[in-house]
This record gives sequence, structure tokens and C-alpha cells, in this order.
Amino acid sequence: MTTTYLQTARVTLRPFGADDADLLIELDSDPEVMRYLSGGEATPPEVVRDLVLPSLLAAYERWGGSFGLFAAYETATGTFVGWFCLRPERDGPLDEVELGYRLRRAAWGSGYATEVASALLEKAFDELDVRVVWGATMALNRGSQRVMEKVGMTVTEELPTPDDMLAVEGAELGGYKYEITREQWELRRAAFAR
Repeated sequence: MTTTYLQTARVTLRPFGADDADLLIELDSDPEVMRYLSGGEATPPEVVRDLVLPSLLAAYERWGGSFGLFAAYETATGTFVGWFCLRPERDGPLDEVELGYRLRRAAWGSGYATEVASALLEKAFDELDVRVVWGATMALNRGSQRVMEKVGMTVTEELPTPDDMLAVEGAELGGYKYEITREQWELRRAAFAR
């Protein structure tokens, strides 16, 4: 599948294909990328091939391509920079979706996360009839929190650390759930338009 899901000034999002496991394996093998997800442990390649990728592909079918986890490429060079997701919970309502991202270290600090997250909010609220977009992050992960704050999301609750992440640095501090509603986003857009 080479369909473009979303394009910003510098980044193009496309669905992952059946032969893209190596992109995910490489991304998840960087200890710094995985720092607040697994404590730096790489996702085993067989887990990516046998579970993660098939699940991503099935999600495109489940949601008719409207939602999912999408490969992110630099538009100018075609370089893989990571992924972004915009998706409901597996059996959750389609108007409540999660925004998430995982970027290669080389793409950190480039503004890609903020640029694409902002465009995904616009797509969610303008095209996909979403009511609320949420994201979750560890308390120590200030980089991820800053991205959500820049696009207008605010903390709505403190989260306990999931059992499978108790070995992660800062696990004792828990995390935060951020949200933005369609109404909040429209007010923000109107304010910036002035």
C-alpha cells in the first residue's frame, strides 16, 4: 500500500506494508527510543513480525483505513523517521481516539512530532468526526508532554504505571493522560486565525 494517509509540509504518513517489519524492528531496537516504553529493551524481532505488524495491518481493515498506526517519512528525502498513530481503543467508540508517536533519534528536535500531531488533530476533528483525542505519557517524558501541550492538549488525569512498564525509569511517578476536545480545538484554531 503506498496510499498517503496524511501529508504535512515536511512529513508524509502512509500505511505500513506487510514487508515493513524491518523498519519497526530498527526503530524499537534503539534503547533511547524505548527508554520510557520498555526501559530501553528492544522489542524482539519475532514479536514485531508475528504480532505487531499483523495487528497493524488488521487495524487498517477494521477501521477502513480511517485510523491506525502509520509510517512517517521525510517528504523531501523519503527517509523513514518513525510512526504516528490516530486510533480508537480496539473495541472503543470511534469518536474517542489516541494520538501517539515514536520517532527515530535522528528526527528528534526537528519539530516533526508537533507538525504531524497538529495535522492529525485537524484530520480527526475536520474529516473523521472525532469528539476527543487523547494521549498518554510517562511523567518523566517531558519531550512527549511538550508536543501535546504545543498542540493544545491538556492533562486530564494522572495515570498509574502499567504493570508491564514497572521497570521503566520513573515508573514510580506514573504518567499523564492528555486530551483535547473538538470544541477546544475549534476555539484554539479560531484564536490563531485572528
